[in-house]
Amino acid sequence: MRYFQFLTIVLVLVFAAGTFISPNSAAADTAAEIDRDVKSALEKLYAKSASARAMGEKAKGILVFPSIVKGGFIVGGQYGEGALLKGGEISGYYNTIQMSYGLQAGVQKYGYVLFFMTDSAMNWLDESEGWELGVGPSIVVVDVGAASSATTTTL
Repeated sequence: MRYFQFLTIVLVLVFAAGTFISPNSAAADTAAEIDRDVKSALEKLYAKSASARAMGEKAKGILVFPSIVKGGFIVGGQYGEGALLKGGEISGYYNTIQMSYGLQAGVQKYGYVLFFMTDSAMNWLDESEGWELGVGPSIVVVDVGAASSATTTTL
């Protein structure tokens, strides 16, 4: 048990050091690249799901993370960059970062879109300094496949 705790601590420190010491190739995308990827991801989502398009038309804001990379072996992490759209225009840039440990192995890449449907949800996002899913306003998570049968009324 002690060996496992020591190994976990060492792996976390190595992962953290590698993140901060990594070469410039791991630098953040430019605003133009993020803008392009966000608009492309949203267009693809809307093409696959009429319900998502309907939600997008009524949303006060849409936060799009077109590409999040998650990976790990015992110790894991994820990172992605995205942008907030208000009225169809980019109004801010965000990133998502997470570290975890436990029984895990592998790498995956995915994206997600958050629709902020009320003014109070938008105000909360604008006023917060970092946040977590599950804290603050209610969030509905719908897979693209499930979204094809969902409506803005049922969501």
